[in-house]
Amino acid sequence: MAVQTTSDRSRKLAGYDFYHQILGSPKLIVAPMVDQSELAWRTLSRRYGAQLCYTPMINAKMFSPPSAHAYRAQAFNTSCLEEGSTTHDRPLIVQFCANNPSQLLTSALAVQDHCDAIDINLGCPQDIARKGHYGSFLMDEWELIYDLINVLHENLSVPVTAKFRIFPSVEKTVAYAKMLESAGAQILTCHGRLRTQRGQNTGLADWTHIKAVKEAVGVPVFANGNILFYEDVDKCMRETGVDGVMSAEGQLYNPALFAPAPYRNFSSTLAGAHPPHADLALEYLDIVKSLKTPTSTSAVKGHLFKIMHPALSRETDLRERLGRVRGSNVVEEYIEIAKEMKERMERDAAEVTKEGKTIDGLITIEPTTGLKVLPHWLSQPYFRPLKSPTEASKRASSPIPISHGDVKRVRLSGEPAVGDIDNPL
Repeated sequence: MAVQTTSDRSRKLAGYDFYHQILGSPKLIVAPMVDQSELAWRTLSRRYGAQLCYTPMINAKMFSPPSAHAYRAQAFNTSCLEEGSTTHDRPLIVQFCANNPSQLLTSALAVQDHCDAIDINLGCPQDIARKGHYGSFLMDEWELIYDLINVLHENLSVPVTAKFRIFPSVEKTVAYAKMLESAGAQILTCHGRLRTQRGQNTGLADWTHIKAVKEAVGVPVFANGNILFYEDVDKCMRETGVDGVMSAEGQLYNPALFAPAPYRNFSSTLAGAHPPHADLALEYLDIVKSLKTPTSTSAVKGHLFKIMHPALSRETDLRERLGRVRGSNVVEEYIEIAKEMKERMERDAAEVTKEGKTIDGLITIEPTTGLKVLPHWLSQPYFRPLKSPTEASKRASSPIPISHGDVKRVRLSGEPAVGDIDNPL
């Protein structure tokens, strides 16, 4: 079905009409991630199967003042005519965090002509959200949340959507979702973790809550949580009945997460694409160079550490060089590092090929999680092994449907948390 653009609309579509006619029925979705789902990353993600992308979370309090030129240019730069472009950056949903309906409306009105919908962040559990009083720290203020959603529903030319976390009980989660729908949210993204599930306590996302939400509401529902491999997408959709699956950290470590394996003989055990990570790093850097819209140095560095993570623990000199890059010519320096990584990875791959080994023969299983560990030159999810047999037994007895076991320790290694990618996977 052809996707319409904002300018094509004679009226604001809602629910499934919006999902099908405007968004094009997306099933593979890149999450909003602070300093990580920027334009360059969205461009790369779409090349590898992403059908809908969200911007990084934008703070409405900082974005709304008319004098906030610098923050607006950094958060959502429309002056270069690339962000939100109908030819290169759609479908796109812009996400805001807010606790003031007036500030939120002012901010949303400023970007509504450059996106397909506005999303409200109700899921961030980080300390900065606690201090700023937004994200998951609004979960108990249903009247305020209703007003935040409804003011956009009543006043924007594009729909409003919401991304939220679950409560301990399924019943309260469902009641919460129904309230969001009644306020005017046209798509709900349910992240199946509690507000307290973050950092070392991240744990599994509970798909049973997501399934209950999907069965209770009449608008499209996206699932967020426990997506590490391509095959997890289909399993999540079958288990929950959702309309689409969203990934955050899982997609950051493998931007080809949503792409099927490139050819049948690549691997008999891997359904998805796992390209050489140095190739992905170079492709991303080429996109960064090609854009007029600036990409923050912190975003670029963060992406490179994650993409090339499988080999950086081995190639410690490259890891140190990557961390030391400073100055005005950082992209060129990053390219040189990625090229050196590519040479080394091709050397390692060639050596095992000479020995007659296949990709399947090189895949190992991490014993405490049951997750696949791929050769170090390929892109793949990152996770920490479970600390004890007790934790491993919890994986085996968990009622939560997930194909690869307990991913309790899936966290960044030494990287700062980034907004709503609080939710690994």
